[in-house]
Amino acid sequence: MKKIFVSLFVIVASLPASLFAETGYNAWLRYAPLSDAAVRAYRDSVPAVVANLGNAATERSAQQELIRGLRGMLNRNLREDSRVPAEGAIILGTLSDLQKSAPQLGLSATMPPDGFWLKSVTVNRVRYTVITAQNDRGVLYGGFAFLRRIALNEPVSDLDIKQTPSAPVRWVDEWNNIDGTIERGYGGRSIFWDAGHVRDDLSRVTDYARMLASLGINGISVNNVNANTLFLSPEMIPQIARVADAFRPWGVKLALAIDFGSPQSLGKLPTYDPLDPTVIAWWKAKTDEIYKAIPDFGGFVLKADSEGRVGPSTYNRTHADAANVVARALKPHGGVIFYRGFVYDHHANWEDPKADRARAAYDNFHPLDGKFDDNAIIQIKNGPIDFQIREPASPLFGSMENTGQAIELQITQEYNGQARHLVYLVPMWKETLDFDMHVRDGAPTPVKAIVAGKVTARPGGIVGVSNVGLDDSWYGNQMSQANLYGFGRLAWDPDLSAQRITDEWTKLTFGDDPLVVRTVADIQLSSWRTYENYTGPLGLQTLTDITGNHYSVNVEASERNGWGQWHKADAKGVGFDRSVATGTGFTGQYRPAVMKMYETVENTPDDLVLFMHHLPYTKVLRSGKTVIQTIYDDHYEGADAVAKYAKDWKALKGRVDEARYDQVLAQLEYQAGQAIVWRDAVNNWFAKESGIADAKGRVGHYPGRIEAEAMRLAGYTVKPQTPFEIASGGQAVECAAGTAKCTAGIKYDGEAGWRDVVVQYFDQNNGVSHFRVFVGNQQIVEWVANDRVPSAKIDGGSSARHVIPAVALRPGDEIRVEGVPEGRETAALDYIEIVPAN
Repeated sequence: MKKIFVSLFVIVASLPASLFAETGYNAWLRYAPLSDAAVRAYRDSVPAVVANLGNAATERSAQQELIRGLRGMLNRNLREDSRVPAEGAIILGTLSDLQKSAPQLGLSATMPPDGFWLKSVTVNRVRYTVITAQNDRGVLYGGFAFLRRIALNEPVSDLDIKQTPSAPVRWVDEWNNIDGTIERGYGGRSIFWDAGHVRDDLSRVTDYARMLASLGINGISVNNVNANTLFLSPEMIPQIARVADAFRPWGVKLALAIDFGSPQSLGKLPTYDPLDPTVIAWWKAKTDEIYKAIPDFGGFVLKADSEGRVGPSTYNRTHADAANVVARALKPHGGVIFYRGFVYDHHANWEDPKADRARAAYDNFHPLDGKFDDNAIIQIKNGPIDFQIREPASPLFGSMENTGQAIELQITQEYNGQARHLVYLVPMWKETLDFDMHVRDGAPTPVKAIVAGKVTARPGGIVGVSNVGLDDSWYGNQMSQANLYGFGRLAWDPDLSAQRITDEWTKLTFGDDPLVVRTVADIQLSSWRTYENYTGPLGLQTLTDITGNHYSVNVEASERNGWGQWHKADAKGVGFDRSVATGTGFTGQYRPAVMKMYETVENTPDDLVLFMHHLPYTKVLRSGKTVIQTIYDDHYEGADAVAKYAKDWKALKGRVDEARYDQVLAQLEYQAGQAIVWRDAVNNWFAKESGIADAKGRVGHYPGRIEAEAMRLAGYTVKPQTPFEIASGGQAVECAAGTAKCTAGIKYDGEAGWRDVVVQYFDQNNGVSHFRVFVGNQQIVEWVANDRVPSAKIDGGSSARHVIPAVALRPGDEIRVEGVPEGRETAALDYIEIVPAN
C-alpha cells in the first residue's frame, strides 16, 4: 500500500500546475513551481539559509515569505537563522541591524524610508545575498522584490539593486460600510466589517495586507469616505485596533475616513465649526484616543462639502480651516490627513451655459494654496469629473505649489464596467501620470513628479480606491486583479511601462507560457480603448446611467440634471464647450502651454475633443472622419474587439487552469454581448437625435435579427421601453409574474445549414427566470437567468445574450423560446438572431 501511495504521489506531483483548480485567491503571489531548467539555474544563487538580523514584525514576515516563496517555486526548504552563518545565506536586516550584527559585510548607505537594497556580498569566500533598507518596511519590500525576480526568471546572482518608492504615501481606500456592504464594490461583501462590527475572522484581512505589501502599499483607509460617525466611537476603536494588528506585520498602516460633523453628531457638541475651541479640543482628544489604541495609526481621509456631506461651508469657513483642525490633531503623532478635492455642486443648473463641474476642484482649492498645514494632502481625482473612461488630467495638479497633492485613482471600475467588463486601467493611469502640466518653464513637470513632491514644496502621494470583497478573486473578476497590481507597481515606480507591468502580472498570475503571456497582454493593453470605443469615445465620457447604477447604458441620463456630467447632445451637435473664448473657461485653468492645446478644436486631440468643445455632427475631425461617423465606427470596432477577445482566449484552453479559464471565458462572452447592447443603444440614439445615417449602412439594420414583438406570442405582452434604445426596436416582451410560462416562436425561412441562434433576453437581479429553446418539438438548450448584474429592471445592464452554437436548421423549422418568470423577473425577451455558425 505504501508503494502505491508513493507512486500516486509521484504521478500527481508531476502533473502540470495548469491542471490543478485555482480560485484566484493567491493572485500574483502563487509561487507556482518553476520549470526544471529554471530550478537548475537558481541552484547556485539561492542558498539554504535565510537569516533575519532584526526584531521587527515586518522583518519576520519577510523571512517567512522568503521561505514560503522559495519552497513553492524551487522546492527548497530554507533553514531559519538569526545570525550570519558561516555558509551562504540570504541576510535580512536594516542598515542599522547590519552595522550592529554583521559589520563584516561592510555595507553602509543612506537611503530614503521604504527603499531597499539587494546586494551580493562575498566574505571569506562565502557568498551572501543581502536584503537591507533604512527601515524594516523596506526590508520586507526588498524580500518581495527578490521573490518577484525569481518568479520572473530574472537573475539573483551578482546583485546590486537599489530601489526607492516614488511617493512617500501609497494608500488604498476601501469604501466599506459598517454593515458589511461596499459602496462601488463588485467583489462581494466587506472583508473587514459585518453587521455593525469587525469580522471575527481576520485571516483574509491579513492576506490582503500581504498582497499590498508585495506592491509597497503602506496604508489602508478601511471605511467609506461617506463616513459613518460610529467608526470614531469609543466602542468601535478597540475593534478597529484588531484590524490594525492584522496589518502591522506587513507594514501597512490603518487609516479611517471621517465625517466632518462628528464633533456634533458623535461628540454632542453644539457645533462642528473648525475654528471653535471646543471642536479643536474634541478632534485632539479623539485623535489621542485612537493613537493610544493604535500607536502606528496612519491618519484620516475626509470628504466634506460634497454630494451632501457636511463641511466647513456651514460656518463660512474654508477647506483649509477644515483640513487643518484635523491635521493639527494628527501632527504630534506623525499622522496625515487626505482631504479630498472632490468638491462640486451636484445641484448645478443644467440650463446655465457657464455651469461646469469640471471647474469645481480648481475653483475651490487653488485660492487656498499655501494655507494647508504640511501634513494635510489634497487628494485629487485623476480627472476633473469622476473616474470616467477618459478625462484630461485635473488642472489642479501643479496649481498649488505650496500644498501637498496626491492623485486618486479608482481601481474598482465604478464607471468602467464594474468588473463585469474587462477594462485594464494601467494605460489610462500612465497617460495621466506622464502628462506634462508645464508648471516649470524649460523642464517637464508631469503629474507623477507633482504627486511625488518633486515639484511642489510639500510631499504628496498616490491613492487607489480598491474595494476588494469576499469573492475568491477579490474583485469578482480574475482579470481585474491586474488593476490592483498595476496600481501598486505605478505607486512604487510610475516610470514603469504598461507593457512591463502587464507582462509581470500575467507571468506571476498565469505562468510564463509565451502564448498565454502574449494573449493576455494583447487583451489587457487594448481593453481600455475597446471599452471607450463601445461606450463613450471622443471625450463623451462613459454614457452610463449616472443617476442610477453607473453601469447600464443610458445616453440621456447625463443631461437635464444637476450632476454636471453633461455631454450637451442635441439635434445639431454634441460636446461641452469648455473654451475660454466661447465656453465655461475651463481650459483657462491650465498653464498656457496646456491651455493652448485644448482651447481650439484644431489643437485638441480627437480623444478629448467633445470634452472640450461642442461640435456639429458633420464636423470633420483630425482623423478625417466626421463626428457622427466616428461615433458609429468606434462602437462597432469596440464590439468587434471584445468578440475577438473571447475567440483569442479560447486558444488558451489547456494552458490555463480549468477553473480560471472557464471564469474568464464566461466573463468575456458576457462582455461581448454587453458590447453589442452598448453599440446598438448609443448608435441608435445618436442616429435618431442627429437624423444622419451610418455611411456604412449598419446602424438600425441587423440581418438575421427577429424582434420578439414580431414573433408569435403566447402569454408574452409587448411593452415599450424607456429609454427606447435599451431594447432593440424600442420594445421587449414580458411574461407577467405568476404566469406558468410564456412562449415566443418563429418559422425559420432561411436556407438549410448550421446556424448560431442568439437569444437576447433580460436578466434582472430581483428574481430568477428560466428559459428553454426548442426546434420543433426537440429541446436544444435550457438555462437559468440568475447572473450577477447591478440592475433590478429591464435596461441595458440587465440585457443578456445566450448563444446556441451550431444548430442544424431546415426551412420551415419552428424555433420557440419558452420563458418562466420567478420572483419579480418577467423572463423578458428582446430578440433572437439567426446567423451563420461561427
